[in-house]
Amino acid sequence: MLLASILLLALTRAEILERFKAAPVTKVSGLVQVIADCPADMRREFQGPVATFVADVCRTLYRAENAHERPFAAPGIVVYVGDVRTNVTAVVVKPRTRADGSVYTRIYLPAPGYADVATLRRETVKAFYLAVRGDVLDDAAADRALRAADPELRIADEYAALAAWLDGRPSDGDDERYLEMMRSVLAPGIAYKTDVLRFAARLFFYPEVHGARFCGRYDSCTFRDAIVLAAHDPSIRLLALVKSSQVVVWGGGRGEELLAAADAYSLFLRELAAYRKTPDELRALLDTADAKLAAAFDAAR
Repeated sequence: MLLASILLLALTRAEILERFKAAPVTKVSGLVQVIADCPADMRREFQGPVATFVADVCRTLYRAENAHERPFAAPGIVVYVGDVRTNVTAVVVKPRTRADGSVYTRIYLPAPGYADVATLRRETVKAFYLAVRGDVLDDAAADRALRAADPELRIADEYAALAAWLDGRPSDGDDERYLEMMRSVLAPGIAYKTDVLRFAARLFFYPEVHGARFCGRYDSCTFRDAIVLAAHDPSIRLLALVKSSQVVVWGGGRGEELLAAADAYSLFLRELAAYRKTPDELRALLDTADAKLAAAFDAAR
């Protein structure tokens, strides 16, 4: 307190008045208020971005709740932007109760340029649920709420769960859910490495009749092996025709690179079904498709 008083006395009268003239920034129908208790240059640099950051988190949570913004006569989240210019990462949080019984959270950023962004995000989630729903969340619950609300984080979690299931490490044992995820486009227009691996896992031929064998010997075969076997077993050519349309569906909606690979495999399969090209020409088509699949994997998230 003494240090703060000394610093305040060191300010010129104009600087003191400038601080008091700083208007709070209010967002999200009054839920969020950001007060910049700092010089004008820091206020210009940090007050607006901090307000936008906190407001974006709150709007993401509203959307996840499928709820409209609720008007607040008094803010439920009050963020103070401090004036420390050194690398103090602290985010100081204090829940408060007003005289009318309404609760709000005060979040203080002593050094806004260095504040721990992850902590600010988590504390904003906790403050949102306290103000909007009256719920008190711990850190773990706040992190789960944020990941469930954020589309990219939610998709990343779904892919992680799917990868664990494919590796035989399911978290909940719900096979039906994972089978549905296998058939679904989890992130439209985006391919994750799990998508490319799932696609690649389907690039095999299996006899349609249980117990049957290709050429009387093989329970399955790769596309490359099929180039030779298809000359002796017409069932492979029939399966290639069917699969030529299936691969386009498997690669669709998951980014341009994977779709390009799917189209290349579809062309190879159509030519394999027709079997008018030489084995070397068919291998060249398959090489092109394999190269496009490798490019899709490199480009995937």
